[in-house]
Amino acid sequence: MIRSNNIIMVREKITVSTRTLQWKCVESAADSKRLLYGRFILSPLMKGQADTIGIAMRRALLGEIEGTCITRAKSDKISHEYSTIMGIQESVHEILMNLKEIVLRSNLYGTCEASICVRGPGYVTAQDIILPPYVEIVDNTQHIASLTEPIELVIGLQIEKNRGYLIKAPNTFQDRSYPIDPVFMPVRNANHSIHSYENGNKEILFLEIWTNGSLTPKEALHEASRNLIDLLIPFLHTKEENLNLEDNQHIVPLPPFTFYDKLAKLTKKKKKWR
Repeated sequence: MIRSNNIIMVREKITVSTRTLQWKCVESAADSKRLLYGRFILSPLMKGQADTIGIAMRRALLGEIEGTCITRAKSDKISHEYSTIMGIQESVHEILMNLKEIVLRSNLYGTCEASICVRGPGYVTAQDIILPPYVEIVDNTQHIASLTEPIELVIGLQIEKNRGYLIKAPNTFQDRSYPIDPVFMPVRNANHSIHSYENGNKEILFLEIWTNGSLTPKEALHEASRNLIDLLIPFLHTKEENLNLEDNQHIVPLPPFTFYDKLAKLTKKKKKWR
């Protein structure tokens, strides 16, 4: 184990299995509570397999893992998003952006409510958020606002668990509540690289994962793998599933069968060349 300032790094010598397909964590680091890193290998793989797995895993890591975010804030003192409040150093917009950066971990299904109730002067941080027991703050020191006068700041919050990135519609400003565009992506970044050996016939897949601290890179790897498998399980069924379109009111128009169109165009071109 290597320790340098706030970074804790674990390095291991890479040993590769020659027969059984195995994975291993070869490097890990914690830059802060909100930035964790892990490097993993999968081997031995046949030529071409590492790229197939690496591309699929990267997409699953970035797009298929759920995260928990603050999605709406409400306060009677807020007239509009770009206003200021007497006795608070930050503008309303800056407070909303600070709330967006709060990293949460939860066993939540759907949405829940939380709140902030603080009297100044003083600093308002993530530890001042009153949460239900199944929601946890990753870093309590995250800054929200600075109260410069003895005023009371009361904010109601909506918390949601989802995946991906959502942009709230402009018309969702209602009842003095303001939407916060959430980023439900616990994985900040993911990369894959390939090392070939045995004259290029065998490959080692390297996966690098950075997370926001709401889960570890190893947990992200496991969850992305499960989600990817769940997406592919229907193809393992021996029979096709007949869709009951009578009960489905949302009918999607299918694209034309382009194979025959392309075949007809190629045939026409060949006739012209002749």
